[in-house]
Amino acid sequence: MNNKTAIVTGASAGIGKATAIYLHKQGYKVFAGARRIDHMQDLVQQGIEAHALDVTSPESNQAFVDFVLANSNSIDVIVNSAGFSMQGALEDVAPKDAKSQFDVNVFGLMNITQLVLPTMRAQHSGKIVNISSIGGQMYSPLAGWHYASKHALEAVSDTLRMEVKRFGIDVIIIEPSGTKTEWAGIAMKTLLEQTPKDSAYRDIVEAYADGSFDGFSDTPEQIGELIYKAINAPKPKTRYQPSFSAKMMVIAARKLSYKAFDRRLFKQFRAMISK
Repeated sequence: MNNKTAIVTGASAGIGKATAIYLHKQGYKVFAGARRIDHMQDLVQQGIEAHALDVTSPESNQAFVDFVLANSNSIDVIVNSAGFSMQGALEDVAPKDAKSQFDVNVFGLMNITQLVLPTMRAQHSGKIVNISSIGGQMYSPLAGWHYASKHALEAVSDTLRMEVKRFGIDVIIIEPSGTKTEWAGIAMKTLLEQTPKDSAYRDIVEAYADGSFDGFSDTPEQIGELIYKAINAPKPKTRYQPSFSAKMMVIAARKLSYKAFDRRLFKQFRAMISK
């Protein structure tokens, strides 16, 4: 046991669950939060503290942080893994679904972060890890609202890093590309269901759903290990991409002209539709 305490949100599946398990194995006292408490019973059996958490509810966030502080003397790490995505053409995604992505990915994330900051400032140390996406630095069709929320998350993360650095707190952004989780299948099922049959974008939606998630290489366990390395680095980097392909996509998005990047994406989507 290393006597350090870590909070992990979105811990009922995917990156959040894998990270909670990995940090626990490394000796952290882990408090795992998620809406689906029944999906965290395996974490409880391993000795991880599990608690119901809906990051879009300020009351739920407060109750969770109060629970952590009642059972631990510190909050050394928070991994903000809770996330929501509604894929689809911007014209087709309902306003309420667009808003929900910001409620979870930005406002909810920042609310629980606000609640742990006084403890981190008092102890003059802490690591805030925000799970973003390569979409936080790029764009592509059919993911506009999701990417917009991740762009916003990266903006607030960069600002927060500047504000809290003098208190000994690091803010770290993790930018996966494709990860082998249940999210991919759920996202594609929802994409097909919420796109009208007569949508002007139905052809690219069907092509995207059929082939866009082939060949994902990153696993949640690999990302959990990366997060552990980041929070234990003497001087953690601002951003981490888990794979070579993710690094290349970010470099392309940042180095190519907008026109050149557009052409690259158009080429990929034309290839999908022609299959």
